[in-house]
Amino acid sequence: MRTFDLAPFYRSTVGFDRLFSLLDQVSDNAPGYPPYNIERTGENAYRISVAVSGFSEPELSIVAKENTLTIKGEKTANENAEGQSEVLYRGIAARAFERVFQLADHVQVKNASLENGLLHVDLVREIPEAKKPRSIPINGGKAIEGQTAKAAA
Repeated sequence: MRTFDLAPFYRSTVGFDRLFSLLDQVSDNAPGYPPYNIERTGENAYRISVAVSGFSEPELSIVAKENTLTIKGEKTANENAEGQSEVLYRGIAARAFERVFQLADHVQVKNASLENGLLHVDLVREIPEAKKPRSIPINGGKAIEGQTAKAAA
């Protein structure tokens, strides 16, 4: 059980509400399997690398829905067929998993690849033109014509 409260930070910060929401969701018993890295590969490009050794492409699924990225891995049952050996010790984890990542606004999944036991998911933040900051010119004390007529009336 945790003993800290992040609520006061919500009131005193601007723009970091998602960060504190993510910190608020972290608990002591968060699963650590499979391990992953989050890298910044460019100004607006990111890469999530998940260690999925022992899994093949058909056993993995990636779903992006709204601001959530879900990566699932389900190992197919290993049937005892003729000619296969009996496993005496299983130290390589091959259990099913589900990792959920919260994506920031305007972040989209661009590509996914599986190489050397690592699943790479490439993300790009594409801000629409309407949402980008724009410069507003200052009139230098000159009133706009339509407003001067209204002010005089």
